[in-house]
Amino acid sequence: MERVRVRYAPSPTGFLHIGNARTALFDYLIAKHYGGDFVLRIEDTDIERNVEGGEDSQSFYLDWLGIVPDESPEKPNPKYAPYRQMERLDIYKEYVDKLIVQGDAYKCYCTSEELDADYNRQKEAGYASTRYNQKCFHLSDEEKAANEAEGKPFSVRLHVPENATYTFDDMVRGEITFESKDIGDWVIVKSNGIPTYNFAVVIDDHLMEISHVFRGEEHISNTPKQMMIFEMFGWDIPRYGHMTLIVNETGKKLSKRDNSIMQYISQYKDQGYLPEAMFNFMSLLGWSPKGEQELFTHDELVAEFSEQRLSKAPSMFDVTKLTWMNHQYLKAKDDAAWLAFVRPFAEAAHDLSNKDEAWVNTMLLLYKEQCQYGAEIGTLIDGFFNEPVLGEAETDVLSWETTGAVAKAFLASLPTDWTVENLKEAFNTTKTETGLKGKPLFMGLRVSATHQSHGPDLMSALYLTGEDVIRNRLETYVNSL
Repeated sequence: MERVRVRYAPSPTGFLHIGNARTALFDYLIAKHYGGDFVLRIEDTDIERNVEGGEDSQSFYLDWLGIVPDESPEKPNPKYAPYRQMERLDIYKEYVDKLIVQGDAYKCYCTSEELDADYNRQKEAGYASTRYNQKCFHLSDEEKAANEAEGKPFSVRLHVPENATYTFDDMVRGEITFESKDIGDWVIVKSNGIPTYNFAVVIDDHLMEISHVFRGEEHISNTPKQMMIFEMFGWDIPRYGHMTLIVNETGKKLSKRDNSIMQYISQYKDQGYLPEAMFNFMSLLGWSPKGEQELFTHDELVAEFSEQRLSKAPSMFDVTKLTWMNHQYLKAKDDAAWLAFVRPFAEAAHDLSNKDEAWVNTMLLLYKEQCQYGAEIGTLIDGFFNEPVLGEAETDVLSWETTGAVAKAFLASLPTDWTVENLKEAFNTTKTETGLKGKPLFMGLRVSATHQSHGPDLMSALYLTGEDVIRNRLETYVNSL
């Protein structure tokens, strides 16, 4: 295969979200699989919608995910720079002028009011779709000169070839065909002098020698417009691949208004999801490996990934699966790395400043097998900092006759030397004296002593909670019987 060069080209009109991150990841994996280049280009021509921090968000979170560009505004290759479209306006003008000279583009002096009026007439006449009426394409030389002399504002339109067919072999969907008769003459430069997306992207892709373009399926209808320009200049056309939708668990397309799923990569980082888990999970949104394996390292994904196994069906963003996957990566860390990762989340949720370091580490490690993402640790350890609220399940256990017997026996056996080993001895004594085992024994002691029906190793939890708190809870419960 020729040198593979792919580009991820976001607009800084928002922050890095799931859909864009998936596109960037697939671009990156294809480039790395074939030993090619992954280019980050910023398409910032929609100046009214650009947001402060949008470009920084794209760069920062791509790096965080491990999707590191070979070229970008920060890492330019002089052969292809600059990488921001607003810094390339002189380049676009050169090619616009060439198209006008060739007769493939023309200046359009129609006002927005004139265009709206004509489109409304077409709708009223029952046209299935509206398009430009080519009024300015047919202007006489005298009319053009008069408009120029008047200094009348203009846009530039591409003159769509008549009776042309545009067919391309989509890497995901196979052969797709468009007819030029379905496309009206379209604007390539707006009246403010800034090129439109479909024009600028072609100039950039050609000059940056982009070989493959992966993007969302919403761009399929843009492809014939882009192919027109490639053909008008006699340039090679990249291979296109349009990835399918990402849908939520109800099958609806992910939307920024969908509050059931976190939309932005920053949210997952803030919640304590690991970048390697996100990298792995998103690689499976529209691509499938050959076998049943689901957990892949970065290098394994680069080796396995190819365009041949891209899916034609929508991909469901399964939050449960992502959380499971994150859990696998998180608990695979050694104890020191795990503690270093979850400690900031614990500190954000609770004041640990007056706690002994060894106590804190012991407490946190109790939940290493349970904690699925960083921020969850705050909820898991809450019982050590706040009195648990008895729910229906806990109240039910406290009503068991066996729970009273367990609490009385364990209270009478509490050690004076408060250690995990001595607590285990007290537990064994309680088991012998009550003759109970299984759920009545374990659940009865857990709820009466910790006021929670679920938790980590019970003896360790009792030890960390402390003698005074445990004794007080048991006495209060026993006295209430």
